[in-house]
Amino acid sequence: KNCTLCPSSARSVLSDVLCKDENLGIDGGNYTFTKELKYGSMLIYHCPEGYYPYPALTRSCHKNGAWVPHPRRPFQKCKMIECPNPLVLENGLVLPVQRQYFVNNETTYECYSGYTLRGSSSRTCQTNGKWSGATPICSSDHCADPGTPAGARRTGDFFGISDKVTYRCDSGLYLVGSKERECQESGIWTGTEPKCYCKDPEKHPNFFLWKHNTVTTNNPMPNKKLTIEKSGTMNIYFALDISNNIVEEQFNEVRRAVRKLTTKVCHRYPRVNPNYEIIIFGSEVSEIVNIIDYSGKNRKSLVDVLTDLENVKYDARENVGTNLNLAFKTILERMATQKQQNEILFKELYHVLIFFTDGAYNMGGNPENTVAKIREMVYMNRKERERHLDIYVFGVGNEIFDEGIQPLVTKRDAVTHYFKLRRGTKLEELFDQAIDEENAVGLCGIHRNYDDNTADSILQRYPWVARIEIKDEDTSTMHFCMGSLVTPRFILSAAQCFFYTNSEKKITVNIGKNEGLKVLRIILHPKFNPKAKEAEGIREFYAYDVALLKLTDNCLPICIPCTKETSAALKLVGGQITCKQQEERLLVKSFEEVSFLSFIKDAERRDVRRDARLKLQDQRDSCIGLATKINGITADNVKKLVTDNFLCSGGRHPTVDHVTCRGESGGAVFKNYDDYRTIQVGVISWGTKYLCPHDRRAVKQDSDDDSRDFHINLFKVVPFLKQHLGDDTQDFEPLHFLDE
Repeated sequence: KNCTLCPSSARSVLSDVLCKDENLGIDGGNYTFTKELKYGSMLIYHCPEGYYPYPALTRSCHKNGAWVPHPRRPFQKCKMIECPNPLVLENGLVLPVQRQYFVNNETTYECYSGYTLRGSSSRTCQTNGKWSGATPICSSDHCADPGTPAGARRTGDFFGISDKVTYRCDSGLYLVGSKERECQESGIWTGTEPKCYCKDPEKHPNFFLWKHNTVTTNNPMPNKKLTIEKSGTMNIYFALDISNNIVEEQFNEVRRAVRKLTTKVCHRYPRVNPNYEIIIFGSEVSEIVNIIDYSGKNRKSLVDVLTDLENVKYDARENVGTNLNLAFKTILERMATQKQQNEILFKELYHVLIFFTDGAYNMGGNPENTVAKIREMVYMNRKERERHLDIYVFGVGNEIFDEGIQPLVTKRDAVTHYFKLRRGTKLEELFDQAIDEENAVGLCGIHRNYDDNTADSILQRYPWVARIEIKDEDTSTMHFCMGSLVTPRFILSAAQCFFYTNSEKKITVNIGKNEGLKVLRIILHPKFNPKAKEAEGIREFYAYDVALLKLTDNCLPICIPCTKETSAALKLVGGQITCKQQEERLLVKSFEEVSFLSFIKDAERRDVRRDARLKLQDQRDSCIGLATKINGITADNVKKLVTDNFLCSGGRHPTVDHVTCRGESGGAVFKNYDDYRTIQVGVISWGTKYLCPHDRRAVKQDSDDDSRDFHINLFKVVPFLKQHLGDDTQDFEPLHFLDE
């Protein structure tokens, strides 16, 4: 039955359908539900290692309240996994001779006099129902004996030049590989080695057997990198398994992950702008987007593509098979069309294939031959072109067929292209483990937006936040400030923190798990002078309260205004992008939402985010007017204190703002853009009231009616930032500032 894509209508009625919890037990094992007894739920049987569920692997709760397949006699049980009959060796002996061979049974092979053994001399029956090693062959001819795979019959016993052999499989099995092979003058047989697999998983389940708990035992990947080229033209092909082996919850998670990944590629690698092919496959292939159409004149927007993917509905189906080979053939056909249309352009393309599957297939044949054709088309017999193709597989499903996946993925430079979803791990997290962040060098504001409320996941939201400790040279006491990493080597902070410090050795910086970072150089804004307006009755003046700290180590930075890197983060493309355009994108509303972080972490060592609204345009004067609460400041001189260099937050209108606390000067005032990029617009400088608890607890302290906080507007200090961060003559990668 073909893969069914159904509309969402009538699902609210079906949500009341329940299947009965009767006669579902399994002797020697247990079972779980994906959606309890509700319509659409899948019952999954589990057996100990070396056994498989019989006669059914799973059952689905259907619209009529019945389980399919229906529980019937013989009752469900765990049967021992059996490997195909190995007693097909010609011109040799197989020991021991048994009627059946089960998991961990071993066999040895010997050849008669005059014959040479090729292949494995001993083999073990594995938990996937396959024999380990290579097919043993006893050979004495021009071509080596091509052998007879377990579960097969061969016609043809002569192996001279031009001799042929043909193969057929035992009842209930089907052939993968070459049905006929011919001996060539080179001594090599044409075609590929045949193997016999099961057609019907209920009659011959060996093909559909996987190691028990595979998804829970996978080790972390030491060399895991999903590489996205930062430049060049790239094709990304997504293939989503929607067969009976993948339950609805798993398919929906894969769909969400594809949406997240494409969005992250768009934001983390804005210069890539890849073309996409998205297919789902079961018995047949359904295209969500065709890469030929996507890259043509009528190119769909990524938003439209993802909307089409979201509209695909998973529906409980009967006996939907898995044609993994057809999915690869579809991609091969798209590549062939592109090559035919423009062979010169095709040579420049990078191809990334990302499959989500359990690796099992029961129709369409083994995909290895199709994958070989894909490699041949891209490589063009040139080894240096191997980097133009990456095939990744993310193993999803209740059981994952490792042996079917391993031959399909790219194997290069010890880099992992196969990732298994462990129980309790979300696909989005697996993507972040896999993506090569080294290729994100030159990008800014990247963060991970999933949050399980742990210290590590929150830390990944703010990888650029710096906590700074300054030792007082006279009293040996510690002062605290904050900062933000604005390039891999520079921290942006407040000048007031370092004005009385003349030694970098007194400063220690902590960024995430990188603690105790050393400072090479302190750079204060040349116009910073707290006493500059003392003669005018303003005791402290902070209009240029910014400083830079140069580090010894590289880390992942936040975005700052008026750079090309930030233009990319904001998706500002086209002709001459200006600083003003960025400002209009970031600081456009009268009440602009921003955030900043607490210096003190909470009891679980998690970063604490506070939120406020900047009062801009027609709201600015009323906001800064509260600075008159400071002694000596009046309506006549308030703008001499609060110059245009400042942004203002605080108060209880239109919402209650959080306030900054002691030790947070120099911290970033930032905005998240489209969930994936963080852009700093200000530096915390000073406030009119100290409302935070004296015990330095990590709290979100509310503002009162009169309290105000003032932050340096980074758009006003761009010349200082450009002078030091845009200098391409130094020993660090500079930021690329806009001309205007």
